[in-house]
Amino acid sequence: MKHILEFEKPIINLKEKISELKKFTSESELDLSEEITTLEKRLAELEADVYGNLKPWDRVQMARHPERPTTMDYVEQIFTNFIEFHGDRYFGDDEAIIAGIAYYRDQPVTVIGHQRGKDTKENIRRNFGMPHPEGYRKALRHMKQAEKFNRPIICFIDTKGAYPGKAAEERGQSEAIARNLMEMAGLTVPIICIVIGEGGSGGALALGVGDHLHMLENSTYSVISPEGAAALLWKDAGQAKRAAETMKITAYDLKQLHVIDQIIPEARGGAHRDVKQQADYIDLVINQSLEQLSKYTKDELLEKRWEKYKVMGEFQQL
Repeated sequence: MKHILEFEKPIINLKEKISELKKFTSESELDLSEEITTLEKRLAELEADVYGNLKPWDRVQMARHPERPTTMDYVEQIFTNFIEFHGDRYFGDDEAIIAGIAYYRDQPVTVIGHQRGKDTKENIRRNFGMPHPEGYRKALRHMKQAEKFNRPIICFIDTKGAYPGKAAEERGQSEAIARNLMEMAGLTVPIICIVIGEGGSGGALALGVGDHLHMLENSTYSVISPEGAAALLWKDAGQAKRAAETMKITAYDLKQLHVIDQIIPEARGGAHRDVKQQADYIDLVINQSLEQLSKYTKDELLEKRWEKYKVMGEFQQL
């Protein structure tokens, strides 16, 4: 494996030891099957302990894993006949967001999502998954088209945040995000949003206003990165781990706060270990959401969406 996270090192070391023993057994007459069985049992216990008790900072690292599946990985696995469209009809095309139409179980849908790269060259082309205003305007164009043709909208969220550059601000970054929030709140077709990696700030929220919001088990969703929060709170970005512990950014925290609807389980070791299995988990949740949302009239859909956001979160009055 190319990328090993710090907390995974004991697991990797044990796997390598088991592999060495198996190789030694195959190349010699010495029977080490009992020792191998013991180590494999220990490996299973260790994986269950490590991956079953991940800390918030561990999940941040998983969400940022370089091999983590992207929107296009899931599009290829879950949908058929996907056709991608480009441009916002105002300025240009933003490759940090993909948008198009596809079939989901023989039903036409609109698919929109953040797209980051798999290597340095693609990351530069995709702007590391951080959209410009034209990306959000492209997304909105396709949302309005979906409403016109009565197609459900499925959004995949995976971005550190909207691009904060000077040119993006000049082209109306804040306005583009705000308009998406306003327009998505009033769309009369089902909207299903899924956080598949990082869900950072308004850049994520601009694709996150929907009827159902789901999160992968090791994804994050927050108003600011742990590094940014640490820099603001303690003037030290190096305290990101401490910030992650207090920010309530994991799927389990947000489910408890009623921000999200459902936690989608991940393959042991993270979504990147088995993309096909992970796509199957997501497919199941999308199907359940569409079955539930398709029962509502347009007015009922808007009313339930309004109710969802009214009761979101918890607070204490001192």
